[in-house]
Amino acid sequence: MSRRGNAYDNAQAESFMKTLKYEEVYLREYETMAEARTSISHFLEAVYNQKRLHSALGYLPPVEFEQQNIHPVSP
Repeated sequence: MSRRGNAYDNAQAESFMKTLKYEEVYLREYETMAEARTSISHFLEAVYNQKRLHSALGYLPPVEFEQQNIHPVSP
């Protein structure tokens, strides 16, 4: 949560929530809370982390970005 008087502290979380709502939640009608959880979990794992491009990561999906930026630990 943002500190009082500093609207920018929460900008990343707000951006994520906007994306989640517009690309998943508003496009579906969930019958139950369990269905909503399952569908949102699938969206996060299969779409948001695997396919969706993120400008802060050089327009790569998070999984691909992490794979490119793994530095092996030397013994």
